[in-house]
Amino acid sequence: MLKKKTEEAILPKAVAQKSQIAIIRSEFNGEITESLEKHCLAVLLDAGVRRAHVKQYQVPGSLEIPVVARIIAQKKAADVIIALGAVIRGDTYHFELVANECARGCMNVALEFNIPVIFEVLAAYNLTQAAKRAGNNKMNKGREAALVALKMLKLLSNFKR
Repeated sequence: MLKKKTEEAILPKAVAQKSQIAIIRSEFNGEITESLEKHCLAVLLDAGVRRAHVKQYQVPGSLEIPVVARIIAQKKAADVIIALGAVIRGDTYHFELVANECARGCMNVALEFNIPVIFEVLAAYNLTQAAKRAGNNKMNKGREAALVALKMLKLLSNFKR
């Protein structure tokens, strides 16, 4: 959890309490993705986002993330979407296909529906690299995803005034 809130992560109370956030997490490489989600959620709640306003979705793998992101965006069910996953290189080209197409799909959703899709689907060369980015420290990419989401909510609230 955040001990000290950084200036850029502090949302005005009114924005924090009404913001709707969707977290989509891939179940594949679950030990990694569960840590990303846990740290992400902790930062959001520490910033004042209401727990009831954070919806969590699990999908089998990273390629399914854009499908759920699109449905959420179509239904206007969130102000920001956070995509969490882990694709770890194996012996074949599959690693590149999954990572690239997931990124493309998330970007397409963001641009088509004008909703930030914070992309923290780790593309790591090995399990050690992925674990380092999902550890219990400030380098946790789930934590970073939440901070980016908070910054975007704050920025976007300026356009709604």
